[in-house]
Amino acid sequence: MSRSLKHVAIREYVRNLVDGSAPGTAAPSERDLVDRFGVARMTVRQALDALVGEGVLERFPGRGTFVATPRRTASGVTSFSEEMARRGIVAESRTLAADQLPAGENLARALQVQAGVPVVHWRRLRMTDGRPVCLSDAYLDRTRVPGLLECLPTSLYDDLAARGLRPSWAEDMLAAATATPEEAALLEIPSGSAVLRHHRRALAGDAVVEVSRTVYRGDAYTLSVQLCATR
Repeated sequence: MSRSLKHVAIREYVRNLVDGSAPGTAAPSERDLVDRFGVARMTVRQALDALVGEGVLERFPGRGTFVATPRRTASGVTSFSEEMARRGIVAESRTLAADQLPAGENLARALQVQAGVPVVHWRRLRMTDGRPVCLSDAYLDRTRVPGLLECLPTSLYDDLAARGLRPSWAEDMLAAATATPEEAALLEIPSGSAVLRHHRRALAGDAVVEVSRTVYRGDAYTLSVQLCATR
């Protein structure tokens, strides 16, 4: 077996060996791997370096090599369907309204359009396992999404991506509240039940592409946020 293939064999052996181990668990030492595989220390070091680079292992000089703490990365701007898929859940959607309406002053300001101009409005009831989870109202500048209402997409964010307008960042606001009678009826919860209100202004570069208002059932949705330090 060539040195390069031995390096791969050692790497995968160690990967399988530590799979499922708790962070901080000691990995096999270089000496142990040299003896087991009958290779040069340089070959073993190459295999371990690859796993360190992947974040599977971390090396502490003078102490050894250990199973690494899983790396965390800040979440990107995701849709409800994408967030559910990340959790291993299949999301469903039912359109309640798809029309145009005149933008009020606050909505016009958020979308960066003139007050009173027609904007696209898409209201959906989002579900998992047949149970309502949230009620979502999305508002879009109609000049950015021509034809959207004539052929509603399965995924709004996929449609925006196809137009070169996939949101790259967003301004989100969250607030605890109680459900209105209309919201409660649609979400199948008692009126006055606890809900989470989520307002989003999504942008692709400097262009505002979506303003949304979503109401989540308090007993059916857990917010998960990953944060990273800034410098």
